[in-house]
Amino acid sequence: MPADFLFLFIMKKTFSILFLSLGLWVFSQQIESFNTILNDKISIRALEVDGEKVWYSGTDSKLGFVDLRNFKNQKQIRLSEMKLQFRTLAQDKNSFYAINIESPAYFFKIDKKDLKSEIIFTDTVKTAFYDALHFVNDKLAYSFSDADKDHMLKLAVYRKGRWGMLKSALQLNNGEAAFAASNTNITSTKKYLWIATGGKSSRILRLNFKTEEIEIFNTPFIQGESSQGMYSIDFYDDQFGVAVGGDYTKQAANIDNIATTHDGGQTWQIQASGNNAGYTTCVKIKPGSNGKEIISVGDQHISYSFDSGKTWKKISDEKGFFVCSWIDRNTVVLAGKDRISVMTLKF
Repeated sequence: MPADFLFLFIMKKTFSILFLSLGLWVFSQQIESFNTILNDKISIRALEVDGEKVWYSGTDSKLGFVDLRNFKNQKQIRLSEMKLQFRTLAQDKNSFYAINIESPAYFFKIDKKDLKSEIIFTDTVKTAFYDALHFVNDKLAYSFSDADKDHMLKLAVYRKGRWGMLKSALQLNNGEAAFAASNTNITSTKKYLWIATGGKSSRILRLNFKTEEIEIFNTPFIQGESSQGMYSIDFYDDQFGVAVGGDYTKQAANIDNIATTHDGGQTWQIQASGNNAGYTTCVKIKPGSNGKEIISVGDQHISYSFDSGKTWKKISDEKGFFVCSWIDRNTVVLAGKDRISVMTLKF
């Protein structure tokens, strides 16, 4: 074998081994610790981290917190004697806010200091079903409800301490709704608010804060049945975002259930179709990762991406989680059926 050919052969093998090693290193991420910090008869689909505490809302009108420094320090209250189901939770500087999913929909405000609550708005329309609640800042918030019988977009807006309904002439498609799966089908950055719909149509609604114009964009996401579509979205900046979902009646199905955008939600590219862990209800971009690292959870898995959502690796078979949130760069809090857990990742 000629020397130059031998040299090229050895270099090719070396680079192949190097790239393989890098790939293995990327996915060698491990779970260093996994601790359950709350056990209760409750279904939790909304979390908020405030300082050293993680707050939650759930079934049976329950709202509470667990201290992340001392797991034994926790408190739970009931916001109503009615057995309301809460799948939303958001906060400003002084208060938490939660909306139940049934009609009438009660908009609760809860003082952070004494946990006293009051109903500050009520939607009595029979079709009211609020899927998510999101605060853009202390003075502005949005909540998205399933459409009325005329399929008109229904957005509740919080301005100057008061809730009201946004007047919009935007009509949704027949059978287009949203999923109250993890309080994460609404998100925002400096310039935009995004809402992900699902069902017979799975599209992206984008509100421009400056012009207050609402645009709607089609997506290649799985759709067509009431159980299909985008369940959760997250954006790193005004341009890059990720969406996850699927079909909750076919949780192993993994075709066209993850997508990313690089133009602010106008167009979406399907990622890892046929090569992911299936139905997913919550996705969160890791803070400080420049949009590269992303965690997602579904009822049957916890998954991770190191390349902005292009490929995914299942890192845990833990079941029953619906929602997650980053505490810091290596710690994630997860909640779902009857528990809240904290997971520390080791890289």
